[in-house]
Amino acid sequence: MRRILGIALAVLLVGGVIAVIAIGGQKPEGTATKTVRGVIGSEKSEFFRDPDVVKALADKGYTVKTETSGSWAMDQLALKEFDFAFPSSTEPTEGIEEKAGVKGAQSTKPFFSPLVVLARSNAAKVLSEHGLAKTNGKNTGTLLLGPFLKAAAEDKKWQELQGGTSAYPELAGTVFIKTTDPTTSNSGALFLATTSNVANGTTVVANDADIDRTAPLIKKLISVQGAMEQSTDGPFRAFISGSGEPLVLAYESQVTSLLQQKQDPGDMVVLYPDTTVNSPHTFVPISEKATELGSLLATDPKLRSLVVRHGFRPTEGVAEFTTAAAPHTGYLNSGLTGLRQVSAPTVKVLMALAARAKE
Repeated sequence: MRRILGIALAVLLVGGVIAVIAIGGQKPEGTATKTVRGVIGSEKSEFFRDPDVVKALADKGYTVKTETSGSWAMDQLALKEFDFAFPSSTEPTEGIEEKAGVKGAQSTKPFFSPLVVLARSNAAKVLSEHGLAKTNGKNTGTLLLGPFLKAAAEDKKWQELQGGTSAYPELAGTVFIKTTDPTTSNSGALFLATTSNVANGTTVVANDADIDRTAPLIKKLISVQGAMEQSTDGPFRAFISGSGEPLVLAYESQVTSLLQQKQDPGDMVVLYPDTTVNSPHTFVPISEKATELGSLLATDPKLRSLVVRHGFRPTEGVAEFTTAAAPHTGYLNSGLTGLRQVSAPTVKVLMALAARAKE
């Protein structure tokens, strides 16, 4: 009798295990069902690595794997090996779509970030004293591009601006802004778009005559820098660590993310160029698997809150960014007040400018 009961119990247990396996074989709601691979600008790598972002994407059915590249170099990659490309502005998408064979793809602009110039406090003070910048408190202000470009055209040295003294010995050599390579990196290319506009009488550079007119100054801005990186990540991290140049081009998102994580910004002053080209990060789907991912990043409330946490300005969530930036107005111009928004040149013109700048 005991033997029969034992056999019956074993059968029931096996059946229970089979039932559990059958139930467990069904994917629970919120588990990623497809893996997509994308190439992104490096300034978005921390966003996609964030465990909360990974979970939020998994809840929507995605596992996202990324590699980084300069936005203007993405069209040199084997793009058909990726499901999406995510450059840092709209301008590179034409080349990306053509190389990937998806011309006319339904791209999305989930968020954007303006360019800023990070300055050491002493550098900001010297620029302000000589009319090249205007500070609004201890840690923020405006870079006056007209006067700054005039100083660049004259090859001004930091010591000249200090009246020949060495009040700030860390400020030496020619005054310049450290940028990324404009032939491969979005921030470097948009810096040329902005500065060429000012140098061209506040008019978008549109033809060969405009290029010839602005190229000598643009070349000075680039040639003085020496070796250039393809990504803003390197110069930004060097600046925050206390090394690097006294003036560095960065994305506002990098600064905002740093402040929200309560990391020490040191003696950083955030200068917003008075003329600016915003940088709408543009999602280009390459395979059908990634078609809806771009709009998901723009519209899903959870993902949008994480976009803000990483310092980006959601295209559909202006108020969310304003709220998040409120504690940091000592550094940030959340309303972009007093800045002139300009269009970038065409891709052809912008790349011609970049090529002339690096001759």
